[in-house]
Parts: sequence; structure tokens; C-alpha cells
Amino acid sequence: MKIVSWNVNGLRAVHRNGHWQDFLKNVKPDIFGLQETKASPEQLADDLRDSAGFTSFFSSSQLKKGYSGVAIYSKIEPLAVIYGMGIPEFDLEGRIIGAEYEDFWLLNAYFPNGGRGPERLDYKLRFYDSFLAFCENLRKSKPIIFCGDINTAHEEIDLARPKENAQNTGFLEVERAWIDEVINAGYIDMYRYLNPHKREAYSYWDNFTHARERNVGWRIDYFFVSQELLKKIKKAEIHADIFGSDHCPISITL
Repeated sequence: MKIVSWNVNGLRAVHRNGHWQDFLKNVKPDIFGLQETKASPEQLADDLRDSAGFTSFFSSSQLKKGYSGVAIYSKIEPLAVIYGMGIPEFDLEGRIIGAEYEDFWLLNAYFPNGGRGPERLDYKLRFYDSFLAFCENLRKSKPIIFCGDINTAHEEIDLARPKENAQNTGFLEVERAWIDEVINAGYIDMYRYLNPHKREAYSYWDNFTHARERNVGWRIDYFFVSQELLKKIKKAEIHADIFGSDHCPISITL
């Protein structure tokens, strides 16, 4: 089973530019989570909403159109689907969707960006803390896989220019410390676990500076797996050859 995560930065644009079919054909997911869909299901073309072989589930922003949004597409019918954490200030932005399967919970999340002032950084940090508590509660029933755009690079190896970004959101000590908390709680960053010394492995590149052409990037998209599932994970990949967004897809194979 291959599970994929991708911040598409606009699902309709990915479809319109022809990258949707490239993604499905070349990555071959069984289940995939999308972030920053920027669309509600009724705004999507039929072949995008009901992609062949997949059932889709969406959590869209209730605050404004064309903002945020997450989705899960699955060839395997989930036992249950959850929309949000039950906390209105976070759920209204359409940032979390989860699916229960026989052996695990899959949570797909688009974590807030900490830019645009101290209020938004505070929002991000509170979201972080609430999300970890939410995971720990679900974990009482089944192991957890969570994926998505976390919007923070963990260590210096995870971005091209760590020193230049030490005071910028996405690489602040307080943001990175939360990832330490996640790991200390028994969740494993699967890509780094399987590729401990791999450098220049990024999942996001700034479009405005054409950073992807120079591979000046950040690894801010993750799969975290609770310790109980570790032996089931066979592979973790970054699909840097898939285009259509300022992020590329990442995957794990069970």
C-alpha cells in the first residue's frame, strides 16, 4: 500500500495544467492526502472529484473561498472519516481530515504558516499543541499515521539555507521544538529515519525566486508514524520529479 501526501497549492490549477493525470500515473497512490486544495467539491470537475478508482472526502475552508482546504482520496473504503479536531477556530479553516482504516488512523493536515505577524505565529503554535493532543487521544484506539505540510523544517539538513532563515518562521526554534515533542511522543519522521544523512532532499521551493531550478528548498512536508507501525513501513520517498505545485508529493509504502 502506498500513501501519498501533496500540497497542491490549488487543486483546480493542477488539474487544468495537466499535472493531475501525471501524478496518478507516475506516483500510483492507493491513498493520498492533499493540502491547500483551495476548492470545495462542488467547484471541481467530475473527473477530479470522482477520480477513477478513488473515493474522495473534502474539508474546505468555511471562512473564505479559495483558501486552505484538505482532502483524502482512497481506493480503500475508510471505516470512518473525521473532519477537523472539534475546535472551531482551527476547523473553520479546513485544515484537517482523517480516515480510519482497519490497522491505523490516517490524519492529513495543512498546518498554518506562522507569517503575517505574531498573532498568526501564536495561532500556529496553538494549532500544533492541539493537533498533538488530538493524535494522542486517537492513538488510544489505533496507531497513527499523519502527513501533510507542517510548514516547519526540523533540522539544518532540512533546508538549503538554515543560517539565513534562523529568524524566519518555518525555522524558528520554537517551531522546531514542537517537532522534537512529536518525536519524543513516539512518532517517527519516516523520511529522515530511513534517510538519516540525505542532503538536498526538499519538498518545497519558492516559486517567485525560481528556487526549484536551483534546488534551494525546504523539507516541510512529512509523514509521521507512531512507533507501533514502524516495522510495517518499507519505503519513504520524495517525488521531486512531479510538478504542478510549489511542493512535490511525498509517500510512504507499507
